[in-house]
Amino acid sequence: MQDLQARARQIELVIFDVDGVLTDGSLFLGDDGQEYKAFNSKDGHGMKMLQQAGVKIAIITGRTSEVVRIRMQSLGIEHVFQGIENKLEAYEELKRRLRLDDAQIAYVGDDVVDLPVMTRVGLAICVADGHALVRRHAHWTTSHAGGRGAAREVCELLMDAQGKLAAALDAYLA
Repeated sequence: MQDLQARARQIELVIFDVDGVLTDGSLFLGDDGQEYKAFNSKDGHGMKMLQQAGVKIAIITGRTSEVVRIRMQSLGIEHVFQGIENKLEAYEELKRRLRLDDAQIAYVGDDVVDLPVMTRVGLAICVADGHALVRRHAHWTTSHAGGRGAAREVCELLMDAQGKLAAALDAYLA
């Protein structure tokens, strides 16, 4: 746990996968081909709080979806990479753009396509219902499943390690 806290204190950017991390991985398709996804509002609020605490958020996802663009825009997330076959290339571009090193970046994934990035970042996180190989390569696994509070758990872990969680929560008691 001490190693986890030390890693979390250094994080300036957290990258989330979408399907299976910010959603439960279900893909709902209408007869017209329209794609629908369900996002957890508590996850979204945690992401807003984390950004207010000074940690940047990015999205790297293999699928392209208008609903993801809309949801990320509503959360104020400006670094959104969709339709990415090679997540490592997007990661390296983002790292260069933000002038960060691996130790300053966390990645939250759930499946084997996330491993190339997860094996490089300072803090690799897998959601509770992630693939067994991904859990083995993660520094930490959430207790909540993807789309069911895992992102909120990640946000609160980072804020707590950086000494910002108590103040963020106290603001709601004032």
